[in-house]
Amino acid sequence: MSPKVALVTGASSGIGEASARELLQRGYTVYGAARRVERMAGLAERGARTIALDVTDEESAEKAVAAIVAESGRIDLLVNNAGYGSYGAVEDVPLQEGRYQFEVNVIGAARLIQLVLPVMRAQRSGRIVNISSMGGKIHTPLGAWYHGSKFALEGFSDVLRLEVAPFGIDVVVVEPGGIATEWGSIAVDHLMEVSGEGAYADLAGKVAKGMTGGINARMLSQPSVIAKAVAKAATARRPRTRYAAGFGAKPLIFLRRALPDRAFDALIKRAVAS
Repeated sequence: MSPKVALVTGASSGIGEASARELLQRGYTVYGAARRVERMAGLAERGARTIALDVTDEESAEKAVAAIVAESGRIDLLVNNAGYGSYGAVEDVPLQEGRYQFEVNVIGAARLIQLVLPVMRAQRSGRIVNISSMGGKIHTPLGAWYHGSKFALEGFSDVLRLEVAPFGIDVVVVEPGGIATEWGSIAVDHLMEVSGEGAYADLAGKVAKGMTGGINARMLSQPSVIAKAVAKAATARRPRTRYAAGFGAKPLIFLRRALPDRAFDALIKRAVAS
């Protein structure tokens, strides 16, 4: 049998790069996709096929999927990993930025799903792994647009799972906790740019400190932890609908489920203030 074919978005660094490497080790033909192809040189050296892809550009997405199908004849796995965290007070974040957060984290993933589904239906098999976040189940201050996008991706994935099951296609959500990537520093830079002054400045400083310093920063998990969860989601004969992994993910998701809203609010406020 020929190797299964995987498309991994956001593969230039962090979770995407680690997931692409893990899938290569498991025998997949891996297409690593990102806006900056030159940053995937290390993946190419390991045997991945790298392609340019901007998930917010429909033409770019169409060309990428068409190129994979033309070259390999199939797509067995889509890992929707491309994304970022837009932080800032709701009052401060321009709506244009809020829309872009959803364009990257939700709409871009949805468009790629639309493009690969006809191929997977024709094969009568396929798997879609959507990288959400523990932030798709919990909430923290100044992350309304980010959390909103991940909550949306979670619900989107649940509905999609029901729709495509009759065609032999499965949909799995991976919910990372705190991971040691450039994601956090980028989110903090944006947070301080948007809300570092004004009415929310004090809260922004506390949130930024919590995201980049102290015990949290020292205990962050490596991207390889999530890569292994992605591989499990991709290869399990009967995968779970969700895999939570990485620092804080399982306990915080459990607490969110177990505690009343106000009690969880108090827990998060205490964590931010400490």
